[in-house]
Amino acid sequence: MRVEHLLPSGLLGRRPVRILVVGAGGTGSAIVMGLPYLHQAMRAWGHGYGLEVTLMDGDTVSETNCVRQPFSWSDVGQNKATVLINRINLFWGTHWSAQPVTFDDGTLRSNHDRAPDLLIGCVDTRAARAVIERSLSRKSSHVTYWLDLGNNAASGQFVLGQPLNGRNRRKAERLRTVSELYPEIADATAGEDPLPSCSAVEALERQEPFINQTLAASALAMLARLFRYGRLWHHGGFFNAGTGQMTSLPVDPNLWRRTRRRHKYSQRSGQ
Repeated sequence: MRVEHLLPSGLLGRRPVRILVVGAGGTGSAIVMGLPYLHQAMRAWGHGYGLEVTLMDGDTVSETNCVRQPFSWSDVGQNKATVLINRINLFWGTHWSAQPVTFDDGTLRSNHDRAPDLLIGCVDTRAARAVIERSLSRKSSHVTYWLDLGNNAASGQFVLGQPLNGRNRRKAERLRTVSELYPEIADATAGEDPLPSCSAVEALERQEPFINQTLAASALAMLARLFRYGRLWHHGGFFNAGTGQMTSLPVDPNLWRRTRRRHKYSQRSGQ
C-alpha cells in the first residue's frame, strides 16, 4: 500500500528551516557542502528564508582525511565543522554556524528554543546513532525529521523518518525512522565496525571513493522534492557501488511492517 507523505503544515513558514548536521566526515561534509544549493533553490521557489544550518563535530582534521574528504593539508589539526562552515560562509555569504563538539544526550535539551526542524545524522557508529535516537524520541523533542545516512565499503543507505516525540504522534502514515526499520543500526551492544585506518591506502581499501557523495546527492535530491512540492513517494534509498544500483525505500506502511517482522524473526532464529 504505497502512500504519499505530505510535508507538515507550518514547516515552511516565516523563518528558515533549521537543520542540524551531526558529523563532518565523508558523508557529513558532502551533505553540508551541498546544502547551500538547496538553500538557493528554496529561495528561488519562493521560500525566502531558505535554510539555517548548524554543523556539529568534535573531531579535528587528520592527514588521512585529506584523501577523500574536502580538507587540505593546511586544515590538519583544525576542527572539521569550523573549517567547513567558515568556507561555506565566505563563499556563499551565509551566516551558518559550527559547533566543535560531539552530539550527546544534552545537546537538544540545552537549546530547546532553537531546536532543529531536521536533524541529519552522518555518524559512523551504532553508539552515536543510539544517542541521536534517544534524543529525538523524547516527549520534549520537537524535531520533525531525522535523516540518517550510513555506509560501508561499497554500499550505503539514507532514510528520512519522523521520530515519535512531542512533534510527531503515533499514526499509520508517520515516516518510520532508520532505527525503527533496522534496529541493529543503533544497537551499540552488537559491536562496531572497524574504525577508519590511519593509513590513506588502507582507508581507501576499506571504503571506495564517492560512496559518500553519491548518498549525499541522492538524499539532498529527496529533500529538494519535499521542500519544493511538499510531498514524497519515497523516504530513502540504498546504493550498491558494485552493481551501480540505487533502490528506493517507498512510503509504504505494509513494507514497514514486513521489514520489522523480518527483523524480529531473524532475532528469534539467531541469524
